[in-house]
Amino acid sequence: MLDYDKEADAYDATRGGEPRAAAAAEAVLGLVPQEARALLDVACGTGIVTRRLATARPGLRVTGLDAAPAMARTAATRLPGAVLLADSRRLPFPDGVFDAVTTIWLLHLVAGPEDAGAIVAECARVLRPGGVYITTVDKAAAHDVGSDIDAVLAPRPRRPAQDRPDHVHDYAAEQGLHPAGTARFRGHGQGRSPRSTVADLRRGWFTMLPPGEPLTERFVERLESLPDQERPRRDPEFTILAFRKPPAG
Repeated sequence: MLDYDKEADAYDATRGGEPRAAAAAEAVLGLVPQEARALLDVACGTGIVTRRLATARPGLRVTGLDAAPAMARTAATRLPGAVLLADSRRLPFPDGVFDAVTTIWLLHLVAGPEDAGAIVAECARVLRPGGVYITTVDKAAAHDVGSDIDAVLAPRPRRPAQDRPDHVHDYAAEQGLHPAGTARFRGHGQGRSPRSTVADLRRGWFTMLPPGEPLTERFVERLESLPDQERPRRDPEFTILAFRKPPAG
């Protein structure tokens, strides 16, 4: 897994920046009830999306949380006094204090179903009755847009995806949450080029392909033989799902 403390400074620039953040925030807010007054953004990263959630709805009090100190510090410059450093598996809040909880680009990072289930359980715990949990799903799969780059990478070893929609539905159902909607948004600026993909391989972006390993270098060679080395292929489209906690009584 990438070291997100080291990634913090370049994170936004390498992941679509403000255009992607705007698209993500719009999709998320489309699933947050208008009457919501408190939202928790778990694994808020640099706060680039979190800030947009806060500014788009002045009546919505938004709190960010991240486990990486450098990410949390960056987010705190965007939402002063509203960002905490904490583990998403042990949220530092009492039960039932938020109208909405989000995990955008988190579940795909965890090691196994135990961690993914623990995160969803914590998000459900801090939701008020009637509140919504909103999460991205199928993050890695979204990057496969059917390009020549994807054809080269198709045989690579892959980690099991903890954010598969069926898995996420199961985690939510275990906590008594019910499906409440879905949305999609474009990952602006995240279309891969052969050259950028080689750079990602060499910095450990693909977790099952350690930099410098013979298998990794074979993928590098094939990518370097593709045409249009600098041309980004099509942007991915990401999916988010919403789940509602039943009302009290």
